[in-house]
This record gives sequence, C-alpha cells and structure tokens, in this order.
Amino acid sequence: MDEEVINALKKHKKDQDQVIERLGDDCYNEDFIFAKMGRQYGYPIVIKTVQNRMARLLRIAGLYLKLKPHSLRHTHTSLLAEAKVALEQTMDRLGHSDDQITKNVYLHIT
Repeated sequence: MDEEVINALKKHKKDQDQVIERLGDDCYNEDFIFAKMGRQYGYPIVIKTVQNRMARLLRIAGLYLKLKPHSLRHTHTSLLAEAKVALEQTMDRLGHSDDQITKNVYLHIT
C-alpha cells in the first residue's frame, strides 16, 4: 500500500476509536475495520453495502460495472505475482495455509 492509503486507514482508525470511546458499552467493539455507523454501531457492514457503494463508484469512474469486491483480491494477487513477491508472502496476505489454493485459484493468470 502506498503512503496515502496507509494515512487514510490510520485516520479512519483514529476516528473510529473516538466514536468507540464516546459510545462506551453502547458500541459493539470487535475491532472491525469497517463497522456500521449510527444504529448498531460496531457491527460489521454487510456485503450488500460494499457492493452498492462499489457499483456507484464504478459508475462514477466509468469503469466496468460487473466488478465485485472480490475482483480486487484477484487483482491484488496478480499484481503481487507480477512483482515477483514470494509465494509465502502472498499466501500470508490471502490467509492461505496451502500453497496449492493460492497457485490454482489466483496465480494461473500470470
């Protein structure tokens, strides 16, 4: 990740921590990165919310509308392979313990 993304995530975490502190026991705090705001604060957002937001952003950017959030995982993995990142590091990022999964599902395109 570049510095801009890291800084954005740090800011998001700081803002989120302030809300958690303010809400105290009224916040479900399981340390999710992207949690619901307002009602049911702290619970993970549902995938449909992510899909809707991504579809809207794809439309605004004039990009291929059939992309889904999981498409980003495939792109990320392909870019890691093309950058010659070690298979073990790629597996670690993806949460895989079996290198065959990583090779068969993600790396066949490179």
